[in-house]
Amino acid sequence: MAAAAAHQIAWCTTITTGTVEIVIRNGWVILEGEVEWWYQKNAAEVAVRHLSGVCGVSNSIAIKSTAKIPAVGMDIEAAFARNALLDAKQIRIEIAGNKVMLHGTVPTLTQREEAERVAWAAQGVCSVDNHLAIKWSKTGD
Repeated sequence: MAAAAAHQIAWCTTITTGTVEIVIRNGWVILEGEVEWWYQKNAAEVAVRHLSGVCGVSNSIAIKSTAKIPAVGMDIEAAFARNALLDAKQIRIEIAGNKVMLHGTVPTLTQREEAERVAWAAQGVCSVDNHLAIKWSKTGD
C-alpha cells in the first residue's frame, strides 16, 4: 500500500515532487509535508483516498506560502467580483495571518460553498472560516 500511495502522489502533476511524505499505519494513510496551495493539499488526499486497503486518510500537509497577506485579500475580492454565482457586495472578507474569515449573507447554500471554494483557491490561504449566513427570501419579497 505504501508503494501504491507513493506512486499516486508521484504521478499527480499538481503536487511538486518531494513535498509530500507518506506514512501508513494500520490501513491509515498519513500525509505530511508542505505545499504552497490548498488545491495541492487536497490533490494529495484525493490521490490516495481510494487505493485498495486504505481505511482512511489523515491529511497533515501544511500550506506554506510566500504570498503577501494584503494581496491575498485583494485576490479573493477580485475573484468574488468575477464570479457570476456570487454577490460580492454581500460578503465581507477578514484576514488574520493566513486565515480567511467570510462574513455576510448569501441567498443559497451553493453560494456559501462557492465563496468558500473561491477563498481556498487564493495563494497563501491556510484556513477558511465560513461564517456566511444563508438568508433565503421568496422572489418579490
